Amino acid sequence: QVQLVESGGGLVQAGGSLRLSCAASGRTFSSYVMGWFRQAPGKEREFVAAIDWTGGSTYYTDSVKGRFTISVGNAESTVYLQMNNLKPEDTAAYYCAAKRSLLGLRDWVRWTYWGQGTQVTVSS
Repeated sequence: QVQLVESGGGLVQAGGSLRLSCAASGRTFSSYVMGWFRQAPGKEREFVAAIDWTGGSTYYTDSVKGRFTISVGNAESTVYLQMNNLKPEDTAAYYCAAKRSLLGLRDWVRWTYWGQGTQVTVSS
């Protein structure tokens, strides 16, 4: 059974940093694409970042470029999202996700596996 478990969310002041972690288990993810999405109240789930498990290619939504970094852990079972210079508009529930291909990367309905989410709140 595939499981994605997020951690690392919390409350931070604007300009601060957080690192989210996603622990993956249940299958070999070396051929998967891993991603992060976020959803604020009353808004649609939004693509944030994605990475090929090999770590060779990364993808970001424009609003987080230069501030967020997605990476994989040495054990190849954890994906991280380092978030720096956080802004109040980054406040949302953040979800880890996995899929087999790069097709439909930014479309949340095209992703197969999901974690339960972790809340990030940025105060002004």
